Amino acid sequence: MHDAVFLKLLYRTGGASVAKPNSTHVSRWQEMARQTTKACVMSHSLANMILPEDENFLLIFRREATLDNSVDFMKIWRKYDVDCSGYISAQELQAFLKDLFQQQHKEVPSDKMDEYTDAMMKIFDKNKDGRLDLNDLARILALEDNFLLQFRMDAGSKDERKRDFEKIFEHYDVSKTGALEGPEVDGFVKDMMGLVRPNLTGPELDKLRAVLLRHCDVNKDGKIQKNELSLCLGVKLKL
Repeated sequence: MHDAVFLKLLYRTGGASVAKPNSTHVSRWQEMARQTTKACVMSHSLANMILPEDENFLLIFRREATLDNSVDFMKIWRKYDVDCSGYISAQELQAFLKDLFQQQHKEVPSDKMDEYTDAMMKIFDKNKDGRLDLNDLARILALEDNFLLQFRMDAGSKDERKRDFEKIFEHYDVSKTGALEGPEVDGFVKDMMGLVRPNLTGPELDKLRAVLLRHCDVNKDGKIQKNELSLCLGVKLKL
């Protein structure tokens, strides 16, 4: 099931072309902007209610931690999902907050750290299951819009497909090695599936990551070379 859905979307991604503005796209972006603004206002309001104003770290945190790339987001996710459960527990969230405060050169007492952790869980644990999923952490980190939203999934000309493939690969090849590996693969999978399944969970991402590697990693080195991904997407590159 995962293979069929994923491979169909993968092939469609290969036929992407840059989306031209139209009423549908404009209304979608306007709605996303409204929802994002609403979420930020609610988060800030909750923070003000839960934490004393002079210790309201959340506003500073959101400003300092904003991410514009799913690859960097997945690096953080993999680092703090220590037990590889596909979720961030309260204990793992606290480890993340401790590192954040250390980067700010701020000493926080253990009781205050517990208070901050509880506050973050109350604000961002959307389904109240006592743990954070991918979307919860994305809201905490104020992850910017899915990079792939700027591309249409209908096939364009061969030249357009090549051009768009180059843009897509360059965006996710953060290390500039000519191959996607580790969190780069994670980020690509997260954004690609996010086009059709916005509430993707950590365990689902892991399964789909395995599907991508199984079908695209031809030489089985655990990476997806540029030519391997182009082959999977049905894009013919110039030699």
